[in-house]
Formats: sequence, structure tokens, C-alpha cells
Amino acid sequence: MSEPRYELRPIGRVESSLKERSDAPNQGDEGAPEAWIVFDAAVLPGLRELEPGTEVLLFTWFDRASRDVLRVRPRGDPSRPERGVFGTRSPDRPNPIGIHRVRVLEIDLPRLRVAQLEALDGTPIVDVKPILEPLGER
Repeated sequence: MSEPRYELRPIGRVESSLKERSDAPNQGDEGAPEAWIVFDAAVLPGLRELEPGTEVLLFTWFDRASRDVLRVRPRGDPSRPERGVFGTRSPDRPNPIGIHRVRVLEIDLPRLRVAQLEALDGTPIVDVKPILEPLGER
């Protein structure tokens, strides 16, 4: 019996000043720049209710990640003990899905300008979801 196949289709791409992994901070709040998200025309109706100031979760596909990594040293620090990749935010992992909490700064369709995005230029966008409420308020 064969494994089921799953298909992810990018809905857009990142335009950023970050060109190399060595340029990018580990997290968005560690000095990540503003960036533009350029969406495919086919998904533009799905952006209709977004407005400046909205916080969203941006899901990316780390297309330059290593997919065979299961253990890493957190933050690439050789003095730290190795950990299983699923207990870290490392981009190197079997399914390199990135999650970024960003704030929409400007909308100029088909583009959104967002704050503090640590994804590299050209990174595929696979989804956008709203921030509903803080976990502690449920």
C-alpha cells in the first residue's frame, strides 16, 4: 500500500531584503525587517477583509531548508545540547513549514506589507490565518 500524497500550492511569495539564511534573525521580533507578500491573482478575493493593523499567522514553505534533519542545536549554538527538531523552531525539518506572526502595515493589492518577517526573499507563502484571541482568554 502506498503512502497518500498531499499537495501544497503556493499562494504567493515573500519580497524581502533578507537574501541569505545568515541575514535572517531567528525570530521576527529579533530585528526582522518589513517585507511585502505578493499574492497570486487567483487568491485575491480571500484577502478582502484584511486591513492595516490586522495581525495574522503567515504560513510559509522553507524551500531552502534541509528536510532530513531530526536533531539540531537550538539557535545554531554549538555550546547548547542537541534537541529533537520538533522541540525547536528550526527551519530544517521533514516538512519545513514556517509560522510567522505578523502585522499588516499596508495593502496595495496584490501585495501586503507586513512588519517583522524573518522569511527570506522568494519564500513561498502557503496560507494566511487570522489571530483570533490569546490562548489565555479562552
